[in-house]
Amino acid sequence: MTTFETEANRIERMALRVIQAGAIAVVMAVTTLHAFDLDRFFVPKELALHVTAALAGLLALRALWRMGVTRVDLLLCGFLLLSALSALMATNRWLAMRALAVSASSVILFWVARALRGSGLARHLIGALALAVVIAAATSLLQAYGLHIELFSETRSPGGTLGNRNFIAHAAAFGFPLLLLCTLRARHRGTYLRWALATAFVVVALVLTRSRAAWLAFAAVMVVVLVAMLFSPPLRRDGQTWRRLAGIALLAAGAVALSLFLPNALHWHGSNPYLESVKGVADYSAGSGRGRLVQYGRSLLMAVRHPLFGVGPGNWPVDYPAHVPPGDPSLDQTNDGMTSNPWPSSDWVACIAERGVAAFVLFALVFLRLAGAGLRQLRRAVDAQEGLAAAALLGIVAGAVVAGTFDAVLLLAVPAFLVWAALGALWVPEEGPPRPVWKLAFLAVLALSIAGIVRSTEQLTAMEIYAAHSDRASLVRAAGIDPGNFRLRLRLARLGGRARCENARAARALFPSARAAVDASRGCGK
Repeated sequence: MTTFETEANRIERMALRVIQAGAIAVVMAVTTLHAFDLDRFFVPKELALHVTAALAGLLALRALWRMGVTRVDLLLCGFLLLSALSALMATNRWLAMRALAVSASSVILFWVARALRGSGLARHLIGALALAVVIAAATSLLQAYGLHIELFSETRSPGGTLGNRNFIAHAAAFGFPLLLLCTLRARHRGTYLRWALATAFVVVALVLTRSRAAWLAFAAVMVVVLVAMLFSPPLRRDGQTWRRLAGIALLAAGAVALSLFLPNALHWHGSNPYLESVKGVADYSAGSGRGRLVQYGRSLLMAVRHPLFGVGPGNWPVDYPAHVPPGDPSLDQTNDGMTSNPWPSSDWVACIAERGVAAFVLFALVFLRLAGAGLRQLRRAVDAQEGLAAAALLGIVAGAVVAGTFDAVLLLAVPAFLVWAALGALWVPEEGPPRPVWKLAFLAVLALSIAGIVRSTEQLTAMEIYAAHSDRASLVRAAGIDPGNFRLRLRLARLGGRARCENARAARALFPSARAAVDASRGCGK
């Protein structure tokens, strides 16, 4: 091996270490700024995503330069380009920049993971991603069984360090193929037992969350993985794989049964809440299921009004209240003119409503091509190891697609990190030659990721000032750091003074339908 090759390999291993550390950091990152119930989870995790993507991208630059360009890469670049154009025309460009940066950092992780796979480092990367899923599930189980610390959210228990039980469940569903892969191809019996136990605990966390969308995703994952294993001759004939799979099933079933009988700190309503959730998995005639259908229909009407570029990345909560009646189930009943959640209950609906029909088509084609590549890898697998990797790829695609149909998944930092890094590590592309324009495209996406670091840092700094200080001077300083903070602008407007109208108009510009912003700007003119 030449000195150049040794140095390149060393740098790529550093990129691997960055992503491994980042996978743990994105799961654990959270602040205790309780004044920001959602953003105290989201913003630190977004910062961890952006820092990891930017550092890994810079370290893997040589490997990325050598990487051939595929149709999936072109589709992703097209999707990001349309998203950037949409962001420029968005009402709330601060939210648009935030959402666009998450997409950019996710794509960088996908590319870096591909480069690491080409250097023979995929196995180490997949192990770290699986470990991150286990850690997320462990924090959920700790909360479910009575641990109460400031890092957890009491209103969406057992969400652990992800802050929401649904997010834990999503990670368990699409992360299950990674755990299965690590368990089934373990080289030693002790390693197999450790991964099998970890897999059982993740399944327990999934069950305890009572997340119907994640249960559907998990069912899709299981069907896809099992069919893939039967379809692949090397896997179908490998007795050890099937024996190990049976062991995982027995451990998981026993752990779930035990968890349902053990007393926990979850206060579900009903005599048998888990059975009720199973019965209601496909019920969309009432409750949250009915609310989703209403939301989907009205969100898609936004795409009809803005078919080319949508309303802007991250701008669904800005535009949605202006076009729905007051009793819409997605509206916040305590904050007139605001939505309950800052995202729609579907990645796919969000994509088409926020970024337009063309961006949605490109995004959907990415997953179709990845699924097609997974089928080709499965068909060409020469041994059980290759077959397992292909089955895991197909399972992750299925889990992400199904979970993203009924909830926000790839819009958020943790699932975006885990899914895109895993897909990059497992996908074996049919690469074309490197293209000169590829370097420019990558640098542009990297610039968006670095901008995400700046944006998240500004948000965190302003949040800390807002939570710790109430004097006007501190709040004015915070608004200068993060001009897109709606709550900060509204608070300054309510304090009055000469700058009242300036802050009131700024708040109304961020969320034009918010009743609080409308009331604060009365008498201020346009």
